[in-house]
Amino acid sequence: MSIIEEVVAKLDEWKGRDISIHLLSGGLTNTNYKVIVDGTPYFIRVPGEGTELLAIDRKNEYHSSKAAAQAGVGPKVLNHFPEYNVMVLEFLNGKTMSKDSLNESGMPARMAQSIKRLHAGERFLLDFNMFRLTEYYLSLCSERRIKIPDGYLERMSTVSDIEKAMSAKPLATVPCNNDLLAENYIDDGNQLWLIDYEYSGNNDPTFELGNTCQEMQFNDEQIAEVCAAYFGSASAEKIARMKLNMIMSDVGWGLWAAIQANISAIEFDFWGWSIERWGRAVEKMDSAEFSVWMKDVRV
Repeated sequence: MSIIEEVVAKLDEWKGRDISIHLLSGGLTNTNYKVIVDGTPYFIRVPGEGTELLAIDRKNEYHSSKAAAQAGVGPKVLNHFPEYNVMVLEFLNGKTMSKDSLNESGMPARMAQSIKRLHAGERFLLDFNMFRLTEYYLSLCSERRIKIPDGYLERMSTVSDIEKAMSAKPLATVPCNNDLLAENYIDDGNQLWLIDYEYSGNNDPTFELGNTCQEMQFNDEQIAEVCAAYFGSASAEKIARMKLNMIMSDVGWGLWAAIQANISAIEFDFWGWSIERWGRAVEKMDSAEFSVWMKDVRV
């Protein structure tokens, strides 16, 4: 049997009931399923091959998923099979969001409100730091001779400068998802739910905000809307932190994409995505505004 069939067979409460398993599209790391049991839908995700190389801690993911549900922004965890690294989750009836739908009027503020709710919840088991994750991904690429976009290593001194600037006046860490792609938001008409806690960890809240703004390709007005909805105002210092973390989002996840291009069996242009993300990071590092952001985070 496949893993999904084994998991379904292990659930005693489902034995003898009418069950259908449906493969869901999407997912850049794992395989997702909608399982319908006597008309009630459930969500089950089966991890992809080699995902342990991507620095995913499944124990932390399980803890974070439960904490997010407790905070009222994540689906309930109904069953857990650690031997398969599989959770059975409540199926959220809502619209899986896209860049276009999250770029609609009012959405940046709604995103910030859901993020703030997550951040006010129970702390996660582990911390998340994109600077350290970038170092790990670079070492993995070196060890396995994985191709990375041109110029990465030459820019690591600038990345170090960003970390020093942001460490001058650090913010208290909060429980963050750290990977809020458009598809990790689900709108049920009342609220935006946040899903997928593979990279969750306690982190600077402006990484979460900057990362999701980068994923949506928000303009300056939308970035300010997110900042004001979260912090109460869009100060130059908070905007600068978000902007620098937008760079770090592309630096780190660009390497993730390069690794996925080497190990993943999923049909997706990971290498093209790596090139795109690195290009955006370089463009911001070379911009006239970069020195202003570096100054503003120290003020």
